Amino acid sequence: MNILILCTGNSARSILGEAILNHLGAGRVTAFSAGSKPKGVPHPGALRLLGRRGIDTTPFRSKSWNEFTGAQAPRIDIAITVCGNAAGEACPVFMGAPIKAHWGLPDPADVEGTEAEVDAAFEMTWTALEARVHALLALPFETMEKRHLLDALNTIGQMEGAA
Repeated sequence: MNILILCTGNSARSILGEAILNHLGAGRVTAFSAGSKPKGVPHPGALRLLGRRGIDTTPFRSKSWNEFTGAQAPRIDIAITVCGNAAGEACPVFMGAPIKAHWGLPDPADVEGTEAEVDAAFEMTWTALEARVHALLALPFETMEKRHLLDALNTIGQMEGAA
């Protein structure tokens, strides 16, 4: 199953979501990330966190969701937005997936302060995303009816830390 994690800038939350899904879901899912208005580079806090987790950061880049709409693009089964509606962020709507869900989280890239304060915000985001990914991977999503999977994904999106 191919999962696209979407946000506006594709520099923080969506990059982390892609990394967690590919790490924990290896063999069951292939994850990608993109943004409707990509910032061009991953946030340094996201790259530091991935490095601390032992994840190679070289494959990660900030990219447009247009890469997932053409004839050569991988088939996307699920598109999950991770932008924070509570913060007034406009969430992109990806039309190229049969199942769409929202797992809103505050943007750690908005945190200003010391490197330690920024890193703490990224750790909180990682923890929230990791819990959601574990909940998804606990499901028999490969055999679930679309409506049941959508309900389950939306329930997961309401887990602690939702924005």
